[in-house]
Amino acid sequence: MDLHLHDRVALVVGGRGTIGSVVAETLRREGARVVVASRSADGDDAVALDTASQESVDAAVARVLEQHGRIDVLVVTAAPAAGTLDPDRASDPEQVAAAIDGKALGFLRVANAVLPVQREAGWGRVVVVSGQNAYLSGNVTTSLRNAATSIIAGNLADQYAGTGVTVNVVNPGRVTDEPSAAVQPGAGGESSPQQIADLVTFLSSPRSVVSGESVSIAHRVLGQLTI
Repeated sequence: MDLHLHDRVALVVGGRGTIGSVVAETLRREGARVVVASRSADGDDAVALDTASQESVDAAVARVLEQHGRIDVLVVTAAPAAGTLDPDRASDPEQVAAAIDGKALGFLRVANAVLPVQREAGWGRVVVVSGQNAYLSGNVTTSLRNAATSIIAGNLADQYAGTGVTVNVVNPGRVTDEPSAAVQPGAGGESSPQQIADLVTFLSSPRSVVSGESVSIAHRVLGQLTI
């Protein structure tokens, strides 16, 4: 299937990470002009961007616009890894606040800088990678940072409805290079970085008109019914 991404300009925030790097390569294979954003720029198609700083976000977006004239696709995968969060401080307000800022508000800062540009152009795609911890209780930190990301994305999708711009969330469970087909009760399905990148790439394309959705990949939590 031709995803009609040839010559589209895609900004991948967190594009040097485990998932982000595969997303960037997959978009390139589809013909997109990919700019990788990370805390340290390395190469011609890279820009320094720290999602914790609005000043850094604004400067990076301005640089991409100066070089390419537009940002058709925004993918945000940047966030502190779950392994950096202390499980013994799961309900510690300071850790919770820092985790929400590092993931949900980091996404919001970048989205707020790019979405008006896409609206003016009359077309755009925004995809943020969050996680299935948004559906689970038991750890306030991981639940809230992912749930907040989904809530922000849903509100932005409504705000930009009818403008040609879509906003969606992709929620992986456990990410592994060799995902198992089995799904355990109380857990989501496993997926590989490439499987996640394929879904993100489809949602980034003109072929997709999905908006305002939080899409679980592999399998949403087994045994949980949400209406």
